[in-house]
Amino acid sequence: MNSKTFLISIAIVLASGAMAQTKEGGISQDMLDGFRKAQQMTAADKALSNALAANSIDNLAFNRANRNDLDTYFSVETKKQSINDQQSSGRCWMFSGFNVLRSNFAQRTDSIALELSHSYLFFWDQLEKANLFLQGAIETAGKPLEDQRVQFFFKNPINDGGTFCGVADLADKYGLVPKAIMPESYSTDNTSRMARLISSKLREFGLQLRDMVAAKKKPAAIKAEKTKMLGTIYKMLAITIGEPPAEFTYTFKTKDGKNVGTAKTYTPQTFYKEVVGEEPLNGSFIMAMNDPRREYYKTYEVEYDRHTYDGHNWKYINLPMDDIEKLAIASLKDGRKMYSSYDVGKMLDKKRGYADTENYDYGSLFGTSFGMDKAQRISTFDSGSTHAMTLTAVDLDAEGKATKWKVENSWGASWGQNGYMIMTDRWFREYMFRLVVDKKYVPADILKAYDQKPVMVMPEDPLFGADE
Repeated sequence: MNSKTFLISIAIVLASGAMAQTKEGGISQDMLDGFRKAQQMTAADKALSNALAANSIDNLAFNRANRNDLDTYFSVETKKQSINDQQSSGRCWMFSGFNVLRSNFAQRTDSIALELSHSYLFFWDQLEKANLFLQGAIETAGKPLEDQRVQFFFKNPINDGGTFCGVADLADKYGLVPKAIMPESYSTDNTSRMARLISSKLREFGLQLRDMVAAKKKPAAIKAEKTKMLGTIYKMLAITIGEPPAEFTYTFKTKDGKNVGTAKTYTPQTFYKEVVGEEPLNGSFIMAMNDPRREYYKTYEVEYDRHTYDGHNWKYINLPMDDIEKLAIASLKDGRKMYSSYDVGKMLDKKRGYADTENYDYGSLFGTSFGMDKAQRISTFDSGSTHAMTLTAVDLDAEGKATKWKVENSWGASWGQNGYMIMTDRWFREYMFRLVVDKKYVPADILKAYDQKPVMVMPEDPLFGADE
């Protein structure tokens, strides 16, 4: 029985006097009886039900008509670099951000290999987020635990997600170190247990700080207690991740392993300047987002959503996809990769690393349709940015319009297209959300709009989940 026939049958049953639902709005027995009478399984329905009992929905909904040979040619493509693997962690934002920094470094010194330590910056990210939570507990101590802002802090005292804004704030403040100096640990590759323990400890500390404020303890005493608490978190991080180096000796190497010059002694800050340059990352880029719910060419800021207490909230300009694509194409044509983020779980053929809106036909499988547009999906929490990847290539038609895109992922070199993912332009327009681009590729009118006073928006908004 198809969906139209089923709905007609239901309407007939209801019109005959069967009660659709209880007076209070619940499911009634009459309603269930109506469903059973209308749902007369055909032989095809039974075959489909049997197939679904033994197979995944995606396998049965896969659109075979869309499975052509995958075109892997791109007319505009940046230079390839090694693929990393974030393992069982939510650090895609850092991996994507580091991919951009490595690529920019390679443009200046193409023969030198560079791998940056994710665990180094992750240590500081977790400590800074702990401080952000504890300070938030102090500043909201006058509000009840049921208050929305208090719950914002206590619900997720710490997490390993983020955005490129976090890369910029943390690297500008703490510098960078090579991966060889501070490699990954089990807890950086598998963050969940460490995060749960630290979160539990932070919640306990948060309640204690609220009690101190309620007891009218002096600010100096509260500050001193918070410092002791952060010392405990520092120790937990040092045990699980390793203590970050204050100084180290390092020799750059070529891609074939030969030393470049002699060994030098660096601090994380001097190594940062060697890799990134003298100018800080903050101020060099804009974040553009596509949110069709809100007015375009307006700048917005996400309150309380930052990696460090003294850092920067997310600030972004809302742009139509046409403008975002122009920014991306200009950067790629100049050989510059970009941080970008997507709702990567939608319509993704994981085996091929290929995203297209026509990959799966769920509607035909279930005899219905899925008709929400992008704005409706965002508003109802059905879609939003979930994963950051590095935009590396675009294929342009004869008129200079994008037909497909390619991103460098952080799920290992064996995933998808040798660690890369290809997406059609129609998928890109539906499920791409954030792009971080150097200001030199941004037209003057957009830069002017970006510099306007931002509209403050709340972190509970469906679109502002951290990239993981």
